[in-house]
Amino acid sequence: MKNEVINRNLLLLLVIPVTLFPGAGLAQHKKAKKTAQIKEIVEARNYVFKAQTALPASGSSRQLTTDFDLRVSKDTIVSDLPYFGRAYTAPLNPVEGPLRFTSTDFQYSVTNRKKGGWDVIITPKDLQDPRQLTLNIFDNGTANVIVTSYNRQPISFNGYVIPKNN
Repeated sequence: MKNEVINRNLLLLLVIPVTLFPGAGLAQHKKAKKTAQIKEIVEARNYVFKAQTALPASGSSRQLTTDFDLRVSKDTIVSDLPYFGRAYTAPLNPVEGPLRFTSTDFQYSVTNRKKGGWDVIITPKDLQDPRQLTLNIFDNGTANVIVTSYNRQPISFNGYVIPKNN
């Protein structure tokens, strides 16, 4: 009788974790799949950074309600990002935004981060401004972009990366 109670309790202890956490392995599989997808698009230079928040060097952060992005492909960088901050010189064409550009001549380097993710540095060679774009891309697809410029205060953006639809 005592053995039956012990066996029943032991059986319950073994069955309860399986029924309470059936998706634990599935969640890890999804995370690994997402990390592999992000790694693939970063190394293939085929992704879009979608900006959600702008963080100017001075002033408060701004939630972006319009669709602003940075499109990266092997041969072209297309930026459609807003700018909030201080300019040290007046632009030649005030109609164009300072972070709305297309670059076909640029340097692209990727380094792995110690705790997962990638640091991507893009240096346009065919533009006077901006000087450099630094993307910090994390395993889960979230990212931030830091834009440094010769003629303006730096600005950063928080958002996420997705595969680029060709």
